[in-house]
Amino acid sequence: MKYIFIKKHRSIFRLGKMCQVLSVSKSGYYSWLNRRKSKSQLANKTILQKIREIFDDNYQRYGYRRVWFELHLQGTLCSKNRVARLMKADSLKAKRIKRFKMTTKSKHNLPVSPNLLNRDFSVTAPNCVWVSDITYIWTREGWMYLAVVIDLYARKVVGWSMSKRINKELVLSALNQAIDRRRPAAGLIFHSDRGSQYASKEVRHILEKHSMIQSMSRKGDCYDNAVAESFFATLKTELVYPYFFATRLEARSEIFEYIEIYYNRRRIHSYLNYMTPDQFERTKLAA
Repeated sequence: MKYIFIKKHRSIFRLGKMCQVLSVSKSGYYSWLNRRKSKSQLANKTILQKIREIFDDNYQRYGYRRVWFELHLQGTLCSKNRVARLMKADSLKAKRIKRFKMTTKSKHNLPVSPNLLNRDFSVTAPNCVWVSDITYIWTREGWMYLAVVIDLYARKVVGWSMSKRINKELVLSALNQAIDRRRPAAGLIFHSDRGSQYASKEVRHILEKHSMIQSMSRKGDCYDNAVAESFFATLKTELVYPYFFATRLEARSEIFEYIEIYYNRRRIHSYLNYMTPDQFERTKLAA
């Protein structure tokens, strides 16, 4: 009993010191403690719970704009500023982009195609312009290289391939997958950097066989292929940098799930009026 009394006395003493430091009375503190929460506070609590669910469901990859849009899709109407404020107060911060090295090897004697795209990334129909690029992914077993082919219309990854070697076969595999899936008509522009993989005789042969027109970025200018660069930045920020792949097989599995399940089908894209690439294609083609 004496111990309980001493413990209680110490708590009262600490409370008194706290109130003295904050320049408030004990009665005022207890009044605040027992005060009912306002409608605004209760609403914020409900919205914050939904924000946390959206944030976690998207692997902590969404910033406040995408979270706000998802809230509206679910029927919760509030302002962007409110979402931003609640996320900041709860330390919910989307993963940031980190820099990564270039993989282009443009010092070769192979033919180089002109830049037909010329940074015009607006496309009015699918299978008119594809862009492609290569990036690297580190695993405990060593490097893995990823080549992607993206349809500019819906920013959709239509072909991709991974290998422990960065060579023309890597590009050929991604390109052939895109062709098998999409069956594009003649005249499609295929844009890439001027790396030796894309300038190879075999890649040119495939493009000619399917009546595609090759286009290449200017030397050392990543902005000429900004959409592909942007995709890699997103991939690395949302998947590669936060995790560490033990094996190449694990990296391949996670990349597959990210591209095929998440990016193309679930992740909303600000350029597409906050629709997913799949949803954007379906909506526009059905109109």
